[in-house]
Amino acid sequence: MTPEQKTIIEATWAMVVPIADTAATLFYTRLFETDASTAAMFGGTNMAEQRRKLMQALAAVVGSLDNLAPMIPVLENLGKKHLAYGVTGKHYDSVGAALLWTLEQGLGEHWTPAAKEAWTIAYGTVAGVMRQAADAAMAA
Repeated sequence: MTPEQKTIIEATWAMVVPIADTAATLFYTRLFETDASTAAMFGGTNMAEQRRKLMQALAAVVGSLDNLAPMIPVLENLGKKHLAYGVTGKHYDSVGAALLWTLEQGLGEHWTPAAKEAWTIAYGTVAGVMRQAADAAMAA
């Protein structure tokens, strides 16, 4: 990720923070609409708490863009933990698509091709670490 892409993510994230719960609601609504298999994973979940956790996780990633190394074990553990919920590789794709769509909706004219590229790279990095840890755990 380039310094410019990090700056774009930080700037666009600052625009999302004031609408965090709305953005998280949009995200989960979109995710459940586009991948119905994900809805069952949240059957007994307090969705207000889940929305808060999502935004905290995204904030942690954005805050770690200059030094992702300390986040890697956290992401690996998260990837392994998600196995217990039934998360598969396909779900990472669904989540990524829902996240990018949500950002597009929330950012409007600030959702530029450069912003899309930066967020796509950031999500791909996070999801890649999580998926790799989950795959390794399944193989063990």
